Amino acid sequence: MVVFSNAKINIGLNIISKRPDNYHNIETIFYPVELCDVIEILPSETFKLSNYGHFIEGKTEENLCFKAFRLLKKLYSIPNVQIILNKNIPTGAGLGGGSSNAAFLLKALNEMFQINLTKEQLIKFSLQLGSDCPFFIYNKPLLATERGSSFKPVFLNLCDYYIVIVKDNIHISTSWAYSLIKPQKPKYDIIKVIENEPIDKWKNYLKNDFEEPIFKHYPTLKEIKNKLYNNGAIYASMTGSGSAIYAIYKQKPELYFSEKIFYWIGKLS
Repeated sequence: MVVFSNAKINIGLNIISKRPDNYHNIETIFYPVELCDVIEILPSETFKLSNYGHFIEGKTEENLCFKAFRLLKKLYSIPNVQIILNKNIPTGAGLGGGSSNAAFLLKALNEMFQINLTKEQLIKFSLQLGSDCPFFIYNKPLLATERGSSFKPVFLNLCDYYIVIVKDNIHISTSWAYSLIKPQKPKYDIIKVIENEPIDKWKNYLKNDFEEPIFKHYPTLKEIKNKLYNNGAIYASMTGSGSAIYAIYKQKPELYFSEKIFYWIGKLS
C-alpha cells in the first residue's frame, strides 16, 4: 500500500496561556497543503522502517511512524511490515510532517488489516502520538484550540490561490521555541479576521507569536518573509514554530533561491 501524507500550514498562531500539564493553550487555523511525503507499506517478516529524502534526526524508536505501528501492534497484534518513508516535507519546519506521517500510517494500517477503527478511535490513538496528529485524521481546514488538539470546523477555501513554502537550513526545536514565548491574550480573533477581512488585509491582523522571538535569533527568516512580500505575496507567515515560511499569491509566482534552500510552489486546495 502507498499513501501520500501531506503537510499543513498555520494561519495565525496565538499562544494564549501555559497549562498545568506544561503544554500551552493556543489558537490557530490548520490548513492542509499538497506538499506530501510518500509512505510505502510492504509485508515483512520483521518490522522495518527506513527513510529517504530529507534527513530525520533522532533514533528510529523516536520516529512517530515507529510509535504509530507499535501502538496498533500492541493492541491488535497486526503482522509486521516494512515501512519506506520518502520525506519530501522538511523536518523542523512547522509543517507537521512527522505528525502527518503517523496519522496517515494509522489510517493505512487500519484499512490494510481491516481493524475497523472508527474516526473517533483513530483520533484518540493519534493524540497519544502528538498534539497535532489528530488534525491529519480530519485533514481539512480547522480551528485548533487548547493544546492544538481541540477542533472546530471553519469555512475557508483558498483554492483560487498559490502557495510558496520556503525553508532555510535551520532546524527549530518546538520546546526551545516555546521557551521563548510569553503567553498573552490575542489582540484579534482569528475567525473574525478570516470571515470579515480579505486575504490581502490579513497581514494587519494575523500573526504567529513565534515569529518575533525566533526572528531575533534567525534574522535570515525575516529576510525570507520580506523577500516573499517584495515578490508580490498577499500574505506571508512562519508556520508553526518554524522554520518554514509560507506565502500566498494570487498568481503563480516566479521565485529563485539558493540550492541550499528548500522551496516548493503549489496550488492551494
